Amino acid sequence: MAVTKSYGAKDIVALEGLDPVRKRPGMYIGGVGMAGLHHLVWEIVDNSVDEAMNGHATEITVQLHKDGHTVTVSDNGRGIPVDKHPKTKKPALEMVLTILHAGGKFEGTNYKTAGGLHGVGASVVNALSKKLVAVVRRDGAQYRMEFSKGIAKSKLQKLKGKIRGTGTSITFTPDPTIFPKTNFNPDTIRARLEIASFLHRGVKVTFQDDVNGKKETFLHEEGLVDFLKKVMKDRNARPIHDAPFTEAWDEKERVEIALQWTEATDEHVRSYVNGIPTANGGTHENGFRGGLIKAVRNYFETHNLIPRGVKITAEDIREGMVAIVSVFISDPEFQGQTKDRLNNAYVQGAVEGTFRPALEQWMNNNRSVADTIVARIIAAARARAASRAASAAVSRKTGGKRSMLPGKLSDCLNSGRGNSELFIVEGDSAGGSAKQGRNRNYQAILPLRGKVLNTESATLKKIMDNKEIQDLVTAIGCGIGPKLNVAHIRYDRIILLADADSDGHHITTLLLTFFYRHMPQLIADGRIFIALPPLYRIDIGKETHWAADDDDRIRILAEHTGRANPEIMRFKGLGEMMPKVLWETTLNPATRRLLRVEIDDQLETDRVISDLMGRDASARFRFIMDRAEDAEEIDV
Repeated sequence: MAVTKSYGAKDIVALEGLDPVRKRPGMYIGGVGMAGLHHLVWEIVDNSVDEAMNGHATEITVQLHKDGHTVTVSDNGRGIPVDKHPKTKKPALEMVLTILHAGGKFEGTNYKTAGGLHGVGASVVNALSKKLVAVVRRDGAQYRMEFSKGIAKSKLQKLKGKIRGTGTSITFTPDPTIFPKTNFNPDTIRARLEIASFLHRGVKVTFQDDVNGKKETFLHEEGLVDFLKKVMKDRNARPIHDAPFTEAWDEKERVEIALQWTEATDEHVRSYVNGIPTANGGTHENGFRGGLIKAVRNYFETHNLIPRGVKITAEDIREGMVAIVSVFISDPEFQGQTKDRLNNAYVQGAVEGTFRPALEQWMNNNRSVADTIVARIIAAARARAASRAASAAVSRKTGGKRSMLPGKLSDCLNSGRGNSELFIVEGDSAGGSAKQGRNRNYQAILPLRGKVLNTESATLKKIMDNKEIQDLVTAIGCGIGPKLNVAHIRYDRIILLADADSDGHHITTLLLTFFYRHMPQLIADGRIFIALPPLYRIDIGKETHWAADDDDRIRILAEHTGRANPEIMRFKGLGEMMPKVLWETTLNPATRRLLRVEIDDQLETDRVISDLMGRDASARFRFIMDRAEDAEEIDV
């Protein structure tokens, strides 16, 4: 990189218009991967939802066109204003779509509650689309305006003929120079729209999937009650009481909560602000949890229900709980444009102060249900005490040497520092090649023996008795479960490296299940990766190509048709690779391929893991049968 000798005013660049969005899209949509791509849809849908929330729209339609790249979002709201702004002399529609922080949600007069209060969403989508067409129906007429990469390509056109009704329709195609992949996932869009229909009861939401020739309409008059039923069903969670707690308050701030305890051993809370999912929680979730703990403890103390020798913790109360928390507030303050965490401090007190007395009253009015919940909590407290005792026993078995690293670990010289990596490798043979081929300055290798324990249905004692899991947790160094502290992690990245066959995929799935259930913060922080070693080596003349899978092999051979006869070698496992080859194809940061593990939809992820790894064999059978026609070949 060349270094200039002078640095002055001429070197300062001021980005104008929507240029900042195109230069740094990650600041506005979180990244240009699939999550960022779909965030474009959410931004436009949120605007339509805002119209519905404020009583101006009753129908929202999202159409995924046949090309798979283009989306149209329509509503029957008031329609974006098209008259000229008194200061800029530009149509309001053009301002909304070309100027950051331009919108009608700042003053609080047009929208009582709204998810998009920064005036950024629509203009960001426009900036990152190679083509966007806006059509507005209002005042008995229809208006159209076309844009490309944030720039108006036509003037506001008033189309001929009179139009009944009002509304807005936005059609956009993402810019392929910004996004590596521009194909939208119909299942992802469908799931988000169904959730929107739960959160906004009475609003008709339609998804027209032209890619698959499907059309589906969602309308849930029961709102969160219907949503809770779906979450319970998808998680295969068995409730311990029939009627859930459901309350809604339509005062200054609208708070809706649906809650039910189940036989599961984990808690599951999904929270939303003005219809927007807050994956990282925030003050509304804190208020809910605080109100829950205080209400249940008050019930225990009022009725003198705590057994002698049993200590009830917040974890015991929340165990097995499934809850939906939805709040609607007038001026939400989100952490970042992607809106995954609520920051308004007053919301915590507002939710807790409203929820706590309502839950207490519900428990006192439903004593038989409340006593069932109490018995469930006491059982959780006793089980947790037994698990702590088992954990202590495991620690004693190791002679108290918890700080000692596993003997199989080949540590790097720079563990605990930036850019260090831990490769979790399948088998001693592959581990040997990896140890020889790695860069020992920053790459550590931990070989595992065979398939690790399926932790989905295992007890904590069984998990902690497992030697492979013990070695894994000790090597990573940050603890497990509620005691996990990311500040103590010994590596910057944790990379799962297994064979590129069905057994290898199974081992990777087992490890992902463990991390998702017991070290989820590592996934949330983006520290877990999956390495993609080649399955084939293809020599064509003097050239060597590496194919990740069968499709990749077919593609490489097709690209070199007519040349020298190819020599193809299928690797039976990583142990067959010479250390130098493993370095070049899988370990070298300059040439390797890694997949970062991300959770786009926690509910769907939870359901899939429960189906594939849980005790219920019928769920796996349904999964296999539903996809049997898609399987061209089964590797057994």
